Amino acid sequence: MLRDSAIVAHRNLLTILRVPTLLLTATLQPLMFVFLFAYIFGASLGGGQYREFLLAGIFTQTVAFNAAFTTVGLAGDLQKGIIDRMRALPMSRLAVLMGRTLSDLVVNILSVAVMVGCGYIVGWRIHGSAADAALAFAVILLFAFAMSWVGALTGLLSPTVEVAQSAGLIWLFPLTFISSAFISAETLPGPLQTIAEWNPITAVAASGRKLFDNGAPPTFVAPTGWPAEHCIEYAVICSVAILAVAMPLALLRYRKVASH
Repeated sequence: MLRDSAIVAHRNLLTILRVPTLLLTATLQPLMFVFLFAYIFGASLGGGQYREFLLAGIFTQTVAFNAAFTTVGLAGDLQKGIIDRMRALPMSRLAVLMGRTLSDLVVNILSVAVMVGCGYIVGWRIHGSAADAALAFAVILLFAFAMSWVGALTGLLSPTVEVAQSAGLIWLFPLTFISSAFISAETLPGPLQTIAEWNPITAVAASGRKLFDNGAPPTFVAPTGWPAEHCIEYAVICSVAILAVAMPLALLRYRKVASH
């Protein structure tokens, strides 16, 4: 299974090399978000202090949005008949999905690397230790891997690539913005505040800020509650829970569509 997964991952990465605009899309959009929030909204939200607060949220948003590439990639393979060809080969069924999510994890690593360079340009810095920074990136990439499996399930459920493009992003926008990725969740009204506090994106972004030692602007209200106080543990629990649900569901759906 591992060998088959590596072969499928290599095939997917070759596709990116031959169509480099796919990688450009994965990096250009987060760059626009960085400059948009840092210099257009950031001036009224805390200036340089807000830019340090912002980057962990951008990292989290980027890897969450990149789940759409898994969605579109699998939907495209289904529509082109690639899945049918793989089904006819003596290979592990899990390898098709594992290879896709692993290749997209590599794309996420490259996207985060570009974001780090962009962050240093706008004034973001890592003030924590090297070990803490490594743990922060590990938490972010674990969440990226979990979201890729959600993207895989969505792609297998989508009848066409066009539907997959919409389905892969339409639920990510409210999930991302009803969180503390860009603002303090304490400023949201009633139920939205509760949703934001328990949102996995809030936990992953908060974990990054804590481990990078990036403080919030003084005008931001400090978060309270168990998710905020145990953001690292909660972020890991959320990622593992997403994997525990999405992986078997995606595999079951793959077996169903591959048997047709």
